[in-house]
Amino acid sequence: MPRSIWKGSMQFGMVNIPVALYVATETTSKVSFNLLCPDHKSRIKNKRWCPVGEHEVASTVKGYEYEKGQYVIFDDDDLEKLPLKSSKSIDIAGFVEEQELPGDLYFQNAYYLEPDKGAQKPYALLMKTLDKTGRVAIAKFALRERERLVSMRAHDNVLVLNTLHWPDEIRSAEDLNLPDDIKVAPAELKMAESLVEMMAMKFDPSEFRDEYKQAFEQIVEAKVKGREDLIEAPEAEAETTVLDLMSALKASVARAKEEEKKGGRSSRGGHESLVSSKSASKSDKGKTARKKAS
Repeated sequence: MPRSIWKGSMQFGMVNIPVALYVATETTSKVSFNLLCPDHKSRIKNKRWCPVGEHEVASTVKGYEYEKGQYVIFDDDDLEKLPLKSSKSIDIAGFVEEQELPGDLYFQNAYYLEPDKGAQKPYALLMKTLDKTGRVAIAKFALRERERLVSMRAHDNVLVLNTLHWPDEIRSAEDLNLPDDIKVAPAELKMAESLVEMMAMKFDPSEFRDEYKQAFEQIVEAKVKGREDLIEAPEAEAETTVLDLMSALKASVARAKEEEKKGGRSSRGGHESLVSSKSASKSDKGKTARKKAS
């Protein structure tokens, strides 16, 4: 059973819904390294060191630097006394249409909200209402010593809470060298649209796999056996010299058609089948193509 990282209540108008918060994602494919001594091949230990008293520190306290070199000491009890309504509850400020939330910039981490045993009906009511209206709840609450701006939406019979960046955390793109008033020929646009249609797909996360971890494990196995010579990086595909954008688009469409005949683009990130279907029965054709590819 996963352990909740926060417990409190969610305010839906005058309705109070006791909930628990759970981390919704985990890193399972991350490759991590340990720092070793180059002579003894043993792990390096990082010691907490006080430069003033010149001694190792076993435990620490939290300090906030209000002036250079001047600190106010805080403990957990002090943080519990913060005069914030959001420290005890998720207070819903309102509801926005899903397309109004620019998630590509604002989304951070994902969490599941679980209702308390006596709060399942109001929880279900909120979840079903969000699902039916296509709205997303916007709220604030305090988590891990920070007040968070969050969104909540219904997803597969659970309320998913996403922490959001504050507006002042979003960097401006004004200083980037972006295309401005670039003219695109109608023929180029039409050909690019054809390429997009050729590569159209239904997003299924299960069709992707982390090939980096698999390749890394092969090297680990070879090193353990003392046979590093058995592993070689694959040669990069030969680059095709293209004279202009239109030629590149035509070559891309031709390649996409050829790959579709072969049963998909399995070389892309472990994806087994990215076959486009252009008729009204897109989903049925997509299923058929995935079966053929497998």
